[in-house]
Amino acid sequence: MKKLCSYLLLLLSIQLIFLGCSKPDPLAEGQGYINVEGGKIWYRVVGTGNKTPLLLLHGGPGVPSYYLKPMSELGKDRKVIFFDQLGCGKSDHITDTTLMTVDHYVEEVNTVVKHFGLKEYYLYGQSWGTMLGTEFYLKHPEGIKAVLLSSPAISIPRWLKDADSLISLLPDSVAQAIRTNEKNKTYNAPEYKKGVQLFYENFVARKVPWSADIDSAFLQIGKQYEYMNGPSEFTIVGPLKTFDRTDRLHEIKVPTLFITGEFDEACPNTVKYYQSLVPGAKIEIIPGAGHLTMQDAKELHNKVVSDFLADLEK
Repeated sequence: MKKLCSYLLLLLSIQLIFLGCSKPDPLAEGQGYINVEGGKIWYRVVGTGNKTPLLLLHGGPGVPSYYLKPMSELGKDRKVIFFDQLGCGKSDHITDTTLMTVDHYVEEVNTVVKHFGLKEYYLYGQSWGTMLGTEFYLKHPEGIKAVLLSSPAISIPRWLKDADSLISLLPDSVAQAIRTNEKNKTYNAPEYKKGVQLFYENFVARKVPWSADIDSAFLQIGKQYEYMNGPSEFTIVGPLKTFDRTDRLHEIKVPTLFITGEFDEACPNTVKYYQSLVPGAKIEIIPGAGHLTMQDAKELHNKVVSDFLADLEK
């Protein structure tokens, strides 16, 4: 009996050792933080499906991932990874402008990929997230099975031309107020702010009143938005003003889907041009939607994404 007890204790000890050495699933549902250069970033993993995971890159730069919340429903087929880039939302906020660069955020995405041990995954970027996603793919293509570029801002010079055309569609008095205050750099003027709001309700998020998710995203914008971009979506005066990666879109060698809204500030004709530069790329235009297609037309946006991925997985 004594020998039997000793044997059982030995087995139990071995089991405990193995349990202690086992690592938790890095893609388990839940929230947490990841250490990156400059601080900690918040993440959330949703979904119980076992298909190839989907990594989401939010817009801005510095507009946190709250507004992407409708994409949680894609978790019925796969794990969906949300995170707030450093400087905004639930991640550490920063004032150090040396961290507010495209290269920094590319390496931040790389840290996220390594944290979750992603060997194969789909990369979805929205707005600024398409700039970041394109740059990331060109530097770290390993494991990326497809790229989804939603409401893309691949060329800021083209973006600004489109924005000027969209401003012209606003009432003359509003358009004039925007242009006058841009010229004078009086971005806090009530007339300029009124113009910004009207532009946003026409071309950014058309479904009003805005959801709590959009409100939260705008309330927690990081300082990198103004530093890298400028005071609004159409007044871009920061370092991103000259960003243009159209010359390298032909280097994307994985299945690619472009998404845009019918009334998107990422104008459909421009997005069609981007599509023409990526071999075999597809495009979907969401009727009635503005820039935040997942907010203006949640069901259709998610169907477009899920159908594209389902076709790849047949």
